[in-house]
Amino acid sequence: MLTKEQIVRAAVEVLDAEGVNGLNIRRLGTHLGSAASAMYYYVKSKDKLVVLAADHVFGEIPLPDTATAGWQDAAASLARGAYSMIVRHYWLIPAMSTHLIYGPNKARFDEQSLTIYESAGFTQAEADQAAATVLMFVIGAAQGQAAQAAWQAHLRRNGADADKEFHGITAEMLAIAQALPRLRARIDSAAITPPGDPFEFGLHTVLAGLESRIHSPTSPAP
Repeated sequence: MLTKEQIVRAAVEVLDAEGVNGLNIRRLGTHLGSAASAMYYYVKSKDKLVVLAADHVFGEIPLPDTATAGWQDAAASLARGAYSMIVRHYWLIPAMSTHLIYGPNKARFDEQSLTIYESAGFTQAEADQAAATVLMFVIGAAQGQAAQAAWQAHLRRNGADADKEFHGITAEMLAIAQALPRLRARIDSAAITPPGDPFEFGLHTVLAGLESRIHSPTSPAP
């Protein structure tokens, strides 16, 4: 007999392969080798299933121990975990634009995030803003890889050759960039010296900015 946990895990597998548009109760039943009616016993709709799957993947993020790590190390660890999770589960970004994501795992993530920023010395209101700022950065940083994965899933659903399409579009992008000096220079230099990790650069910059606000308590909040 199926369990709710099995259904949610299977939903994550289907979402990872085909995205939100590729998930439906009948498709999930096929994936599990079970009738669609059995799915409805545990999950009443696709929308609810997406929310359950999203909360499930939030449970993959390791929660740092704030008792043993400094606040910046803890914040960076939590942000890296969230970034890695979103990149693995690219469908989460479009799901967050159409669904209110909630559940025990998401709540634990939020609680840990607020704990980190309050331990740094932020007030309750400032901790809310700090946590939101870092999460928005993480989501934005993951957007590029998530969009590419969603595009590839779309091509697979339509029977297209994802690699061929990717190489064709990449060639067009490079041709356009060659006409612009700064983009052309970066293309040429990237072939010699790979660029640094923009996620780590951005994360360090955001956390350094938050650190500066702790030491400038008179700075008005926007």
